[in-house]
Amino acid sequence: MRTSVLNDEFFSRLETLSLELRANLAGFFGGKHLVRTYGQTVEFADYREYELGDDIRRIDWNLYSRFEKFFLKLFTDERQMHTQIFLDCSASMGKDNDPKASYAIGVAAALGYLSVHNMDKVSYKLIKGDKAEDPYGTIVGKRAFFKAISELETLTFDGEADLSAAVTGCPNPGNNDGLTVIISDFFSDFDWKKAVDYLCYKKRQVLLVQIMTPEEIDPLYQGRVNLIDSESADISDTKNMKIKITRSSQIAYEEAMKDFVDGIKQFCTSRNADFVSISTDQPIERVLFKELLKVGIMA
Repeated sequence: MRTSVLNDEFFSRLETLSLELRANLAGFFGGKHLVRTYGQTVEFADYREYELGDDIRRIDWNLYSRFEKFFLKLFTDERQMHTQIFLDCSASMGKDNDPKASYAIGVAAALGYLSVHNMDKVSYKLIKGDKAEDPYGTIVGKRAFFKAISELETLTFDGEADLSAAVTGCPNPGNNDGLTVIISDFFSDFDWKKAVDYLCYKKRQVLLVQIMTPEEIDPLYQGRVNLIDSESADISDTKNMKIKITRSSQIAYEEAMKDFVDGIKQFCTSRNADFVSISTDQPIERVLFKELLKVGIMA
């Protein structure tokens, strides 16, 4: 039985946070995200001179009585963001009872909760093979959210995941209307970079969340070991191997892992996307408070 981190106490600790966007938002009215355009809220923002065709109901007659010129009242504009969360459901993300699976679901649930708590929409795209399943549709409100999360906790992680094919093949990726999060370890032979480029083309703000276990970051193996690819269905696959772990091979692994993570970070920086790499031994709330605040996603 997979251990769950999702409970009332977990969600209550998230309620002081909210997701933020850097770019202007072209979403629906009714949310809490201020944009740089002017709208129809009750919060005053500025004045400008009346122009032919403007709504005369917005004229400030008090200013007219003082300056004998027409000025319009301008108000802030608030929009509703759509948060899309793509979850890598491959075997390397948590086959069997791996706690990595619970952690990935916990991160996905936390980000989704922040969306519905702040009157935004959220949708979960489960990446299996080259498809992104959308079993819950667009979620609005906490009641629908908790129903979806209860089903998400029973999710099976197996096989491989082609992030690029799944994301680019998504029927409704949105256009300049919110945040797209990809949760994965990015241990894949497929080119995930095309997914980021596609989302940037769609003017989505992009956040990549890399989840790894402490053993993946700093393995403690030594001597002769059998390495089995968790995503391989064939025990004779060439990815599986018997090797002897030496100090030099450990150093080489550390350097390769550092280059791997740095490569993802540099690519995201070049696309104005955000990236965080986290270990499953860190509390999820700490990741949200510290790492996402650091990159500017959280407020």
